[in-house]
Amino acid sequence: MSSKVNISELAEEMGMQMDGHLQLVNKETGEIVHIMESFIRMAEDEKPYGHLPDWQQEEMELAIDFVEYDMEKYVLTPSQFDINEYGMMEDFCFSIKDPGKQDKLLHTIRGKGAFRRFKDMVIDLDLAEDWYDYRDKRYRQTAIEFCEDYGLEYVE
Repeated sequence: MSSKVNISELAEEMGMQMDGHLQLVNKETGEIVHIMESFIRMAEDEKPYGHLPDWQQEEMELAIDFVEYDMEKYVLTPSQFDINEYGMMEDFCFSIKDPGKQDKLLHTIRGKGAFRRFKDMVIDLDLAEDWYDYRDKRYRQTAIEFCEDYGLEYVE
């Protein structure tokens, strides 16, 4: 591989995934790329794309490259479902030493709306900075493990 994956960038990107998009690492360049699933379907169907705006044509060319080279050239990053941010929140709750704060946090992550309640509660308990530091470290570790699993070189 000619270039290395930037771990900080990969960790950040993993935390900002969107439905309907694939997030990939180009093994040759180390670049993190996003492709809309609809463009991949268009590329597979060999649909014309000259009528699209320039930015969409660029994404279409990327989709065509992905369809042509697939996993020879690209590695799919872990999805938001593989990463399990709910598990991160739960682990963070158990890492809190203050039993009162820990109980409040654990209570907030039960049931529907857990993510919103949790984020509100970490702010109320003045733990937001601790949570975001914890979350960032977990994403960073996931990014490192991903690179190691796929033999991708990386830089800090």
